[in-house]
Amino acid sequence: MSIKRRERAASQDQATSAKRISTREDPPTSSVWRPSSKIRDRQWDRLAIVYVRQSSPYQVLENRESRERQYALAKVAQQFGWPADRVLVIDEDQGLSGKFSENRNGFQRLLTEVTLDHVGLVLGLELSRLTRSCKDWHHLVEVCAVFDTLLYDQDGIYDANDSNDRLLLGMKGAMSEYELITLRNRLERGRDNKAARGELFLHLPIGYVKSPSGEALREPDEQARGVVQLVFDKFEELGTAWRVFCYLKQNRIQFGYRCLRGPKRGQLEWRRPTHTRVLAILRHPIYAGAYAYGFHRPGRKNPVSGQVEGGKWFLSPDEIRVLIQDRVPAYISWEQYLANQRRLSENRSFPGAQGAARAGRALLSGLVVCGRCGHRMNVGYQPGKTKKPHYWCDTHLFEEREQPCFGLKAPPVDELVAQQVLRALEPAAVDLSLQAATDIKRERERLHQHWRQRRERAQYESQRAERQYQNVEPENRLVARTLEQCWEESLRQQRQLQEEYDRFLAETPASLSDVDAERIRAASENIASLWHGADTTPQDRKAIVRCLVDRVVVHVDQHSEYVDVTIHWHGGFTSQHQVVRPVGRYTQLRDYDLLITRIKALHQEGKTVPAIAECLNQEGFVPPRRRGAFSVGTVAPIMERLGLVGELYRDDLLGPNEWWIRDLATKLKVPTCKVYYWRCQGWIHSRKTPSGKHWAVWADDDELKRMEKLKALRNSYTAQRNPGLVTPKARKG
Repeated sequence: MSIKRRERAASQDQATSAKRISTREDPPTSSVWRPSSKIRDRQWDRLAIVYVRQSSPYQVLENRESRERQYALAKVAQQFGWPADRVLVIDEDQGLSGKFSENRNGFQRLLTEVTLDHVGLVLGLELSRLTRSCKDWHHLVEVCAVFDTLLYDQDGIYDANDSNDRLLLGMKGAMSEYELITLRNRLERGRDNKAARGELFLHLPIGYVKSPSGEALREPDEQARGVVQLVFDKFEELGTAWRVFCYLKQNRIQFGYRCLRGPKRGQLEWRRPTHTRVLAILRHPIYAGAYAYGFHRPGRKNPVSGQVEGGKWFLSPDEIRVLIQDRVPAYISWEQYLANQRRLSENRSFPGAQGAARAGRALLSGLVVCGRCGHRMNVGYQPGKTKKPHYWCDTHLFEEREQPCFGLKAPPVDELVAQQVLRALEPAAVDLSLQAATDIKRERERLHQHWRQRRERAQYESQRAERQYQNVEPENRLVARTLEQCWEESLRQQRQLQEEYDRFLAETPASLSDVDAERIRAASENIASLWHGADTTPQDRKAIVRCLVDRVVVHVDQHSEYVDVTIHWHGGFTSQHQVVRPVGRYTQLRDYDLLITRIKALHQEGKTVPAIAECLNQEGFVPPRRRGAFSVGTVAPIMERLGLVGELYRDDLLGPNEWWIRDLATKLKVPTCKVYYWRCQGWIHSRKTPSGKHWAVWADDDELKRMEKLKALRNSYTAQRNPGLVTPKARKG
C-alpha cells in the first residue's frame, strides 16, 4: 500500500470516528465531544430554553439534587454551542403539577417563545418535567415541528420533523402520563386501604389531637374540651347553629385550635367562633365516636358552564364511604348525633321542612299542615308596615292543577294555639319556676368556670414568661430585652382579662339573688303575662310552642268562614277545635242564607236600616272580614242588592228628566243644600214622592244649562236681579 493510500485510509477512519462521536446525543463527558448533526445553523441563531419544574413545594425544598440537575442543563446548552447570554432558564412553575397547563405561566411562556420563532432548542431533564398530559405534550411537539425547534432530554436530542423521533416522542409522552396515573392510583389505593381500617387521620377537627402513634385522642386541654361540649349542650337547648354562634359571640367564648402548619405547629391557639365552624362541629361524625372518611363530595367541573356541580360539604351517614362507629373517643352518643342531623335538616328553609324559629309574627311557621293535601303550608306577610301574616298552600303550583287548597289569616289559629299552650303550662307553673332557676344557676356556673379557666391560663402564661426572663443571663441584653417585653405583654393581657372578668361578675353574679329568684317565681305563676310581655320575642314564643306541639292540621273550606283545627301534641295526644277566619265575600259565610232571610224579615217588619244593623249585631252576625259590627254602611248595600231599598234608591219612581236632589247636585258639582235652596225658592220644578218623605226635581237639557249659569252667580241677591235665570222653564206633561 502506497503512502497516499495509507493517508487516505487514515483520514477516512478519522472522519468515521468523528462522525460517530458527533452523532452522540448524551451530555458531554470528554474533551473530544462534538454537537449533534441535528443541530444546524438555523437552531444556533435562536435561543436555547431550559425548562425547570418540580411538582410540589415539598420537592422544591427537599429534592435538591433534581433541582441542581435541571439548572445544570444551561451548561449543556453552552457546550452545544449556544452562548451563555442566549440560554434562557424558565423556572416559574416551581411547585406546580404538570397534569394541567392552564395554571403554569412558565409553560405558556415557553409555548409563546416557540410560536414566535425565537427558540432553537428546548431542554428538559425528562419529558415529565415539561408536561404529564398527552394533550399538552403533543401540542408542544406539533409546535416545535412547525417552527423547526429541537427537543432535548437526558436521553438525547429529538427532531419533531423526523418520523423516528416523532414516534419516540409520542411514546415517551404517553408513558409520562401513564406514569402519573400509576403513581396516583398507587397512592390513592394505599390511602383508601388505610382509611378502611380506620387509621387514616389527616387533619383532626377541633377537640382532638393526634398521638405520636397516629391515634386520635381527645384534646388534653380542659378548657378546649369544655368549649366543644358547650356547643352540643347549647344546640340541644337553643335548637339552631346560628343561635349557638350568637351565644358564643355574646359571651366572648373562643375555640381552641391546634395549628396544622407553620412555626407554631401543634400549639393551641384561641380564635373567635364562626358560624361555619359551629355547623362543622355539629355535623362531623367524629364527635359521636365514629371514624368517617369520605364525608365530603368534591364534585366535578362542568366544561360548558365552568361551575363545579354535584359537590356536597357534609354527606349523610348513609352516603359516607367509610364509617366505623366507636372508633375514637366521643363527646356525644351516636343517637344524639343522628338527632342533631335531623334537627339541622328540619331547620333548613326547604319545602316540606319545619324550618327554624324566626323573627316573623306568625306563631306556627313550619307547624301548620294543610288538611286537604297533607303538605306544610307556607307563611306570607302583607306588604307595608303592618306585615300581617297568613298561611297558604302552594302544592297546585308544582303539580299543574287547579287550586284545591286555600289558606287563611294567621291570627285566629295563632290565638287558639297560644291559648291551648298556656292552658297546658298552667299546671306546671311551679315546676317551671324551679327548673328555670336550676337552669340559670347551671348556666352561670358554666360561664364562671370558663372565665376561671381563662384566668388560670393567663396566669400560667405570665408565670412562664417570668421564668424565661429569670433564666436568661443578665449580661445577654439582646435576649433579655425581648423576654422582658414578652413578660410585660403577658402581664398586660392578664390584667385586661381580670378587668373583663370583674365587669362580667358585676353583670352576671355567680349565684341568683333573692330578688331574681322571686322574679322568676312571680313570672312563672302568671305565664300569660310572661307570654305577652315586651321582652318575650317571637322566637321565644315559637320555641315554647315547638316544645309542646308537633303540628297543627287545618281544614279550610272556601265557602265557609269556619276552620277545623287539629292540634297534634308531642306524646301522641290530639285535640279538635274550630276557629272563625275572615273571608272576603258574604257568599263565603256559612250562615249567608240565614243572614239574608233575617234581613228580609226585619225589613218586612218595617224596621229602618240602623235598626236592622243593630238587630243583626245583637243576634251574633258578623261581616265577612270581621272588621267590627254591622252598620248602616254595610247593611244598606245588601238591601240594595236584594231590592229592599227606600225611595231614594228606586229609580223607577222617577219620570222623564227627573232627578233625585242628591244626583242632580252631583251632576252640577254643587252642594246638595244649594239644590234644596233652589227648590224652596221655586227656581226649579219639584214634586214629592208617594210617601211624602223625598223630593224629585225636573230638569231637561235647557234647565241644566240654566242651572249651570245660575250656580256661577255669587249669591241669591244677584240671582234675583236676573229674572231669566231664576224662572224655571214650563214643564210639559
